[in-house]
Amino acid sequence: MEISLTIKARIYPSQSEAESLKKTMEAYRQGCNYASQYVFNNNFELGQSKLNKALYHDLRDTFDLKSQMAQSVLRTVIARYKTVATQLSQKPYKCLGYKIKRDLTWLWKPITFSRPQFELVRNRDWSFKNDNQVSLNTLDGRIICQISMSGFEKYQDWQFGSARVLKSSKHWYLHISASREIDDYDINQTRHVIGIDRGLRQIVTCYDEKGKTLFKNGKQIAKKRNHYKQLRRHLQLTNTKSSKRRIRKIGQRENRWMSDYNHCLSKTLVEKYGTDSLFVLEDLTDITFDTVNNRKREDRYEHCSWSFYDLEQKLTYKAHLNHSEVIKVDAYCTSQRCPKCGRINKENRKHNLHLYICDKCGYKSNDDRIGAMNIQNLGTMYVSGNYKPTYQKLV
Repeated sequence: MEISLTIKARIYPSQSEAESLKKTMEAYRQGCNYASQYVFNNNFELGQSKLNKALYHDLRDTFDLKSQMAQSVLRTVIARYKTVATQLSQKPYKCLGYKIKRDLTWLWKPITFSRPQFELVRNRDWSFKNDNQVSLNTLDGRIICQISMSGFEKYQDWQFGSARVLKSSKHWYLHISASREIDDYDINQTRHVIGIDRGLRQIVTCYDEKGKTLFKNGKQIAKKRNHYKQLRRHLQLTNTKSSKRRIRKIGQRENRWMSDYNHCLSKTLVEKYGTDSLFVLEDLTDITFDTVNNRKREDRYEHCSWSFYDLEQKLTYKAHLNHSEVIKVDAYCTSQRCPKCGRINKENRKHNLHLYICDKCGYKSNDDRIGAMNIQNLGTMYVSGNYKPTYQKLV
């Protein structure tokens, strides 16, 4: 199995080198928008060879892009359209109780590239000179910059791919893609099975095979998100150019903060349970699409901005690096089933008290813990050979 990640490094160009990078980024951005307009006007043609035949010379002549950069522009545009196509297919249009599958024809304007950045191909456009220098190709020729990467020594045996140059505030960064082959996870060597219930009040509730429970409270996140929500609301009421610019910065800051929190949380879980662990999550595909409109208006933002998918992605790749695995199981009745007697009754869960009380055997516990226990049991069934475990409500 191949695992891929992005290494974020900081580079230190001189003033003249920074001007060359800015010039290259702007030309690359305009080239992407030019190619995007062509794709939009030509029935969303995404074939690399066909786009190369139609646009290669235009990209070189109009924007002065070098040969490899012109190819990278096409790959960047194709990748962005494929990503949008996937997102549209995962969120069908809901009308009169029917779900209509969406594709790229639902776009009413071309995808635009607003952030200045550009892609470089390994050993053609960029390469390491030594441990603290990197060579980058620009429209003005090669430049050699100092580079800083914390913990770079642990990536010595990784295969490096393309890199992306971008600027954030006053700083320059090089995002390097890296990949490595790792052994496939052997389900027979599983030492720990951990059921993880995700939510808002408790970000994660974990339950393992030893009967131990771990809670990660979401109060801090709720407080932080509410702060940004109120600040954004105030700026929207102001409705000036500066307030709109401030809103964009706030959104970026909030996303960075949440991403860092998910990194720390996923790292904590992987380190706590060690190698050969099976992390079991509910399959929450399209969960927001079906439920957000049923929420109270004041609660919709919290559910819409719930970053459970980001946490899932970070937990998955960190688990793979630690010789562990993450699986998803059917979420049906995991919060309504008594883990002791198997009784399924929606009324047993007391949402206002955050409590579950079984009306059959009398078992009582925290409702989030009940969900984690049921998810962990599905994971145990998976290890035993049932690769599609689910609960069935008895009639």
